[in-house]
Amino acid sequence: MQHRDKPRRAISFIDGQNLFRHAKSAFGYHHPNFDPLKLANAVCRDLGLDQHMVRFYTGFPRKDIDPFWHGYWSNRFRAMSRSSIHVIKRRLSYQTQRINLAGGQTTESTVVREKGIDVRISLDVFKMLVNGEYDAAIIFSQDQDLAEAVADVREYSERLSLGIRVYSAFPSSSTASSTWKIRGTIPFPMDRAFYDACIDHSDYRPFG
Repeated sequence: MQHRDKPRRAISFIDGQNLFRHAKSAFGYHHPNFDPLKLANAVCRDLGLDQHMVRFYTGFPRKDIDPFWHGYWSNRFRAMSRSSIHVIKRRLSYQTQRINLAGGQTTESTVVREKGIDVRISLDVFKMLVNGEYDAAIIFSQDQDLAEAVADVREYSERLSLGIRVYSAFPSSSTASSTWKIRGTIPFPMDRAFYDACIDHSDYRPFG
């Protein structure tokens, strides 16, 4: 990898559902209204980095189970792809769990899980480092499951004297559900003014 002082090539890895959940608690938004490209570019601009690639990761529901959100995300995926965002998506997993009630009765509830996103991000962060594709990684997430990948990046970077930096970008406010960065990263807290400047005002709701 050729080390350069400026600009340093950055890749943004956006965990869509993690970012949405924390933006909901921090700012009160009830749908994922952020523009991934605007957010990534704004962070790079503040850090003096050259945006090389934006990668967006999310789970999304089956059409027969949740037609509204399936249609919403399908529309967003098309729009992001037109903006040269690399979209990595996984079908949500549905599991039935038995719940014990008072009086010895039981009921069943469907639990929705997003499986494989954190693993995919971890693999991509390290693989793209080894391939020499970035000098800085910006992870839009507070998922501590990614900390092991960050540790591997730091160890690899130190061993080869690459000077790689890994940032954790996350919504920040007095109501935020978490103020923790991913362990081993450089924190980049985003306040409401910063986030609101990167809102996507397009309507992705499915019609018909």
